Formats: sequence, C-alpha cells, structure tokens
Amino acid sequence: MPQKTKTRSVTGQPPIQSAKAITKKSKKDDDDGTEMGDGGDEWNLGKPHVKPADQLDLTELELKEEITRVLTANNPHAPQNIVRYSFKERAYKPVLLISQLAIHFALDGNLLHKDSDEAKRQKSRGDLSEESEADDVTSAIDIVISGSAEKVDTEEEELPDAKEKEEEEEKDVIRPKQERKVPNQFNFSERASQTFNNPMRENGCQTEPPPRASFSATANQWEIFDAYEEVLAKQMTQKEKPKMLTSKKDEKSKKKLTTIESMSDDITRVDKVSKIVERMVNQNSFDDIAQDFKYFEDPSDEFRDQEGTVLPLWKYIYEKAKKLSVTGMCWNPRYNDLFAVGHGSYDFMKQNNGMLLVHSLKNPTYPEYQYSTESSVLCLDIHSIYPHLIAVGFYDGSVAVYNIMEHIAGPTYQSTAKSGKHTDPVWQVKWQKDDLDNNITFFSISSDGRIVSWALLKDEIVHTDIIKLTLNGICKDALENLQLQIVGCGTSFDFHKEKDNLFLVGTEEGKIHKCSKAYSSEFLDTYDAHHMAVDALRWNTFHPEIFISCSSDWTVKIWDHNLKNPMFTFDLNSPVGDVTWSPYSSTVFAAVTTDGKVHVFDLNVNKYEPICEQAVVNKKRNKLTHIEFNPTYPIIMVGDERGGVTILKLSPNLRKQPKGL
Repeated sequence: MPQKTKTRSVTGQPPIQSAKAITKKSKKDDDDGTEMGDGGDEWNLGKPHVKPADQLDLTELELKEEITRVLTANNPHAPQNIVRYSFKERAYKPVLLISQLAIHFALDGNLLHKDSDEAKRQKSRGDLSEESEADDVTSAIDIVISGSAEKVDTEEEELPDAKEKEEEEEKDVIRPKQERKVPNQFNFSERASQTFNNPMRENGCQTEPPPRASFSATANQWEIFDAYEEVLAKQMTQKEKPKMLTSKKDEKSKKKLTTIESMSDDITRVDKVSKIVERMVNQNSFDDIAQDFKYFEDPSDEFRDQEGTVLPLWKYIYEKAKKLSVTGMCWNPRYNDLFAVGHGSYDFMKQNNGMLLVHSLKNPTYPEYQYSTESSVLCLDIHSIYPHLIAVGFYDGSVAVYNIMEHIAGPTYQSTAKSGKHTDPVWQVKWQKDDLDNNITFFSISSDGRIVSWALLKDEIVHTDIIKLTLNGICKDALENLQLQIVGCGTSFDFHKEKDNLFLVGTEEGKIHKCSKAYSSEFLDTYDAHHMAVDALRWNTFHPEIFISCSSDWTVKIWDHNLKNPMFTFDLNSPVGDVTWSPYSSTVFAAVTTDGKVHVFDLNVNKYEPICEQAVVNKKRNKLTHIEFNPTYPIIMVGDERGGVTILKLSPNLRKQPKGL
C-alpha cells in the first residue's frame, strides 16, 4: 500500500518549477507573441467567397483562355483634329504631331547641385553663422570661469559638496553645440521673392526731310511799273462794264462772294498739301479696311462647295447727295482707284437737281471732284484713252462732257435745243472710237427713239442721228387717211467689242434689236427678250457672240446673237436693276435686284443657281440700282437708291479664272 501511494504522487502531480523558470517561460511566450502578432493564425483560415447574382458562369476552358491586352503610350483623350493657321501658306493646316504626355502630378522644387556656385555660396553663409555662434559660446564660458574664480577666492571654506554643485552648473552653462536643422530638400519653398525688372526700351522714328528749294529774284523799277500798269488795266475794264441796279440784298450777297473768293484763293495755295494730309489721316483711320482690301482672303471658302461671299469694305455717302439715287457708275480705265458716280432720281414726279461725283479708294470720306447739275443725272461713261473726259446724260434730254482737269464748275460741252438735244430722258451714253476727222465721239440713246452720235469740235458739240427706233406695227387714222409711225423707246445699248458698226439696242417694250451703223433704216435682227423694259445690255468681254440682258420682269437672259431664243434664263425673284460681265472670266457675271441682294453666277461651276447670293442693304428701306466690276482689283461696287455706294470684295471662290485649254 505505501508503495502505491508513492507512485500516484509521482504521476498525478506535476513537478514543481522554480520562479525563475516560470518567468523565463512567460518571457519566451511573450517574444513568440510579438513575432507572430495578434491573430497570427487567421490568415491560414479559408475565407468564404460571395458570388453576385449577375455574375456569368464560365466553364473551365473559358476561365483558362488567355486574353491579351496591349498597352500603348498614346493618350486616348488627346484631340486628333487640331488645326492651326499657317501665315506662310495663308490657310488652315492640321497639326500632325500631337503631345501624348499626361501629367498626373507636378511639384516645383528647389534643388541645387553641391558643386554648383550657388550651393557653395549657401555653404559659406552657413559656416559664417556657425563661427559666430561658437564665438558667442566661448565668450559666455570666459565670463563663467572668471565669476567662479572670484567665488573661490571669497569662499575657500565651503564644503566639497558646494564645489561639485558649481562644477555641475558650469557643465550646464557649457551646452553642447546645437546642430543646424537642414530643411527638407523635397518640400521646401522660399518665402522671399524678387520681381523681374523689365528692361527699358526706346522706340523712335525718323521722317525724310521735306524737299527744299531756294528762290531768288531781283525787282527793278520797270517790273514794278509793269505790275502797276496791269492793276490799272483791270480796274479800267471793271469800270467800263455797265453798272446794274442792285438792291441791298445784292450788295450783301456780293460782299459774301468777295469774302468767299478771297478765302478760296487762300485755300488753293495749300490745296495739294491738304489733300495729301487728308489721305494720310484717312489711311490711318481706315487702316483695318485697307488691310482687308489688300490681304484678307476668306478661309471658309475651303469648306464651302464652290460657293463664295462678298465682304463689305468702304461705303461712300456724300451729304448733299443723300436724297438722290445712284443712277450711273463707272470705273476709271487708267486710274483703277478712281470711279465716277451719277446721282439723280428715278421718281419722275419728284425731279430735282442732280450731282456728278468722282471718288477715290484712297479717300472714302469726301469726293475728289464734284459737280452740281440742274437736271438729274441718269447715265455716264469715262473715256478709255482720255480718262479725264466724262460723258453724262440728263433727264431733260441733254448730254454733256465734263473735263476734270479744268477747274471749272460746269461742263466743257453741253447740248442744247439748237444743237439737237433729245426730247426725252437720256438712258445711256457710250464713248466710241474717233471718227474719220479724228474728232472724239460718243453715242447716246433716249426714250424719244433716237440714237445719236456726238462729235466734240473745238468750241461746240455736233450731233448726227444714227438710227430712229420704230415699232413693227403702223397705226392708221381712218378719218384723215393718214399713216402714223409709232416711235420706239430705247432704254439701253452696247457696242460690239470687235465689230465697231454692230450694236444692240434694248427697248421699253422688252425687245432687243441688233443694229448696224451702216444700215440706219432697218434692224439686222429682233429678239423678243422680255415682258418689261430692258434695263441693261452687255456684250461678253471674251466671247464675241454672247451677250446678256436683264429686265424688271425678274429675269436675266444670256443670248447668242445668231440664235432667236436665249441660251440661259435665270429668275431672281425680284426686279433686276443691272447686270455686268466680269473682266477676268467669260463665265462669271453679277446682277443686283431691288430686294437689296447681289447675285454672282459662274456658269463653269453651276449653270442653274448663283454661287453667291448676299443681301447688302435692307430691302424694306433701300434698293440696289447698279453694279460694276473693277478692271484690276477683286472688288465690285454697288449703288443704292439712297445715294450710297458700297465697295465689296469677292472671296476666292468668286474670282476663279478658267483653266487654259
């Protein structure tokens, strides 16, 4: 029994460990815990998978299938259609090289290489500051040592504990050298900044010195005597004139005239200089329009389907001609910046005075020459060889020739009732080649049915009737058994470019007659052209057999003079005031309508519709009356019913020249 109890005590009770062994074991467990971490075995446990309801069920083959994805450096958000304007080619060109760089983070830093000059300067500044701090510390140590020496002399009997305290205080005073805090080089910004001083610039210009001329003269007694004799002769001629009885009003008017004449004499001295200064001022004020006239080309024509536009440039309005319509226009054939404009009225119940103005593109504000007329101006033409001669037709049936080189207020030549003027308004005048006697001649047409040739002699104007228009029908009076010949009314005419004797005549009845100077009694041919009056007739500039006509019946027709029927007919949905061929292409022509629109056609591009139809004026307040192409520049001018003349620039699509065959 005692043995059994002994064995139970050995196996049942664990061996008693010492306290050191227990503490070592607990420390080992703590070390194991720090290595494994809390929950160290959780990663080995399986996690339940949550499957969404809309997930696709794929087979093992589909799961094992490899899908390749190619990553490129191209930016998918980079634009691919950037277009920039090329001043060299004067067109918009696409940009081929596009930046594919996408910046996700950017930070401006301030890093310096340690071997650079700036880094060395900063390092030298830091060494100087450290030396100054060290000097301060050494001075403080000297002060403390001297004070402690005095204390030792006075307190020699103190305990050794007090000496130990003083040594400790000295150690506290002599603190270790503090290290300077280095700023973070990756996140550092200076607070001080200095603005950039703009450099001084000087801009100067130097003008050319004005020309100088030295003048010298000597005056003797004979020259002074001759001058006095001329003054006395003028005074005697004025006294010999019959003295008219004048009233007080006439005297006042004479005084005004004398003052005006004296002022005009003063102005004529600086006339040329003032014109030059005026043009300089206008060139500065209208510089943007002048730049458009010279250099602007509409870039949108590249994206249109062969269509174009007209760009308004200058608008000429003279105050005294505001209430008058533009009844005639013509470019100067030699000076392409000059053009003449006739002002009158188409409202024959309200006839008034007219005006003839000569404008220049260099001065849009005021006309170069101006002439007032007693009757309305209805037509005009400038001579091709003598560009200073302007032929004008009036509403009262007279014709006149103005010479702008002569500084007079009226015409040089003018027809009267004695010299065979028309009895009805003159609708068109045209200069022609000189006659056999080398006299300058021009032709005119009027509503009285006469086509007259006018020759300019030395002191007079002489007329010759070329043809007299009549209707086909003859009216008979049954009572007196008389035959009355009905006179036709001519409205427009034009001479052939190559055959001088051949010309066309448009009538108020809508017919067009082909006539010749050699046959004054018969028409070569007659075309039933329009239902209303023929407003304009023009031979083609390049093709000798083609001409164009327009009328108030809304139509423009193109004819071959060998055929009876028109080749083309265009309906413009409004009465057509004027039509003209272009000087650069045989297929381009332009027309204006009373609804304020300009129509430009190019038969080489479109035979049915205009390639440009643009409103120039408000159709409710104004109407267009005439149009003319400039012979050199890509511009046209249009006149309206309120006396305004607008210069329009043609876009590149409207002035394409046909390719050579």
